Amino acid sequence: MPEPAQARLTIDLDALAHNHAVLKREAGGAEVAPVVKSDGYGLGAGPLARRLWADGARSFFVARLAEGEALRAELGPDRPAAIHVLDGLTTGAAPRFHAAGLTPVISSLPQAAAASVWARQAGRRWPITLHVDTGMNRQGLSTEETRALAQAPDGLRDLDVTLVMSHLGSASEPSDVRSAEQLERFRQILPLFPDSRASLAASAGLFLGEDYRFDVVRPGVSLYGGGPLERPDARLKAVATLTAPILDIRNLRPGDRLGYGSGVTADRPTRIAVVGAGYADGVIRAARRSGYAWLAGERRRLLIVTMDLLAIEIGDAEGQVGQPVELLGPNALLDDQAAAAGTVAHEVLVRLSRRAERVYLGGA
Repeated sequence: MPEPAQARLTIDLDALAHNHAVLKREAGGAEVAPVVKSDGYGLGAGPLARRLWADGARSFFVARLAEGEALRAELGPDRPAAIHVLDGLTTGAAPRFHAAGLTPVISSLPQAAAASVWARQAGRRWPITLHVDTGMNRQGLSTEETRALAQAPDGLRDLDVTLVMSHLGSASEPSDVRSAEQLERFRQILPLFPDSRASLAASAGLFLGEDYRFDVVRPGVSLYGGGPLERPDARLKAVATLTAPILDIRNLRPGDRLGYGSGVTADRPTRIAVVGAGYADGVIRAARRSGYAWLAGERRRLLIVTMDLLAIEIGDAEGQVGQPVELLGPNALLDDQAAAAGTVAHEVLVRLSRRAERVYLGGA
């Protein structure tokens, strides 16, 4: 039984499967390789990946080597997925990659050289993913470095480039010309790797059209309910629902101040509910006064957020102590809450705390 004042995070794996199916339809013939980095965007990479495997996913992307090792253990020997590690080959990590059967995403010439040395010493070609920077300027070999590596006699002799990838910087803004520019640069690189598959699009990119999909797409946030254009998308379902109980109902008089400092002063008689969750549970403090909660069939204005408590304005709603309030979910929409906090859906998800009781629905 949860503690009386404990928040609850419900993770709906059936909703995840629904979103996966939506993205597969949108992707056409491209493989959908889910991104489950940062512990599945904070929702639990193991349960998510097992359900996605049951629904046909055979490749996954993570950020860190330790995440890849943990995911391999979670999937077990009966689910031999390809697991790509976006950080690439960090110093001294080759034996760990080999032991866990992980694919490094090589994004620099030193990483490529280190991978070649290890493969040569091991006496076998090493399958890798090659990350090319086409204009995001964050990770990846430059186009010049990629050409030099591909054309050098020994550059890739001991490596098997199974996938060439890049990452779009402005895909959530369809009118931004940078995506088309990146697409063209990516196309110019691909003839250097005629036997490799290609991947350019993540969640937003796969909605830009067929030209961006290539062989593999790598959705992340849209699997978990975030809209590809950073606003709610009716095609996608909420995977995470955060609720917390009402602890108290109070009536403020005009001039009463609420919470710390003088951030909220009642300008009229105001009925509020004090709810048992705060930023220690993952509710972002910056969303106060712009965000909302869901109670009794309506949106309720979020007034303050402190570490363990928050307050919402409830008007004449029939709220009562112990009644759950939805802070994130199918009615308190992920992208709305992100916008209220001045951030993106990704951050809202990964900030969800382990303090909330976790309940998984629809496991594989």
